[in-house]
Amino acid sequence: MAEIRLADPSGFCFGVKRAVDGVYEKLSSGRPIYTYGPIVHNETVVSDLENRGVKVIEDKETLIGTDFEPDSCVIIRAHGIGRDIYSILEEKGCEVDDFTCPFVKRIHDIVLEESGKGRNIVIVGNPAHPEVIGICGWCDGPVTVVRDEKEAESLEISGEITIVAQTTFQHKKFTQIVEIINEKGYNANVVNTICSATKDRQDAAEVLSRSADAMIVIGGSASSNTRRLYEIASANCPNTVCVQKPEDLKEYKLPESVKLIGITAGASTPQNIIEEVQKYVRGIDF
Repeated sequence: MAEIRLADPSGFCFGVKRAVDGVYEKLSSGRPIYTYGPIVHNETVVSDLENRGVKVIEDKETLIGTDFEPDSCVIIRAHGIGRDIYSILEEKGCEVDDFTCPFVKRIHDIVLEESGKGRNIVIVGNPAHPEVIGICGWCDGPVTVVRDEKEAESLEISGEITIVAQTTFQHKKFTQIVEIINEKGYNANVVNTICSATKDRQDAAEVLSRSADAMIVIGGSASSNTRRLYEIASANCPNTVCVQKPEDLKEYKLPESVKLIGITAGASTPQNIIEEVQKYVRGIDF
């Protein structure tokens, strides 16, 4: 029988858990509840909330066109939002429950202050990710998003710069990108804003995947931190699969020689799904 080992830590981080718990608690009020964007990048959780009546505002245009019912409440997820979204919500007269992750809010404060000093802001991350879009909304001057080493090599900015990172960015990759930018001779103020929960999960996945014969990464397809865990695990353990729920493992064939199966989960994955996957794997006859 193969050993099954769960990376520690795995699953919900503080910021995501706080936001998800906040939505479920608000449901008890009986009021119309909206979230700006899916509360978490996990389809199972989002589907459950929609079945309970929570409506998702997908983007700025949708928000502008939404006619809110009286006494509506809009919940801001851990990813945070830009100042323009706050302004629209205020104009709409909605009550707002803000669950922006404190790590993300810190980045908002940094870029607001640094751009106010006339520094160009460089964000290392995915320009399409809601967290990065929100961060851009707090910059009072030029902002550039760099997603990889290639874009760092082609970076051309005049003046002083301040570099921050998307909280879920891979730590090793961030360091490499910063080195490339520094070699270009910029007067750069570097602030490593990758949150400790992200780094801890990445480090745990790194260690476990080096000794595992197979790795299972649990998380939503839209989850940035889950993709990072998959990249780390698959680099060390070629027999790595990413799933959202136990049923996704039905088509997954483990090699007969497997002795250690490692499991990790993104910060958007609730504990009950992790436990269900573990139970499913324990039931497989190796």
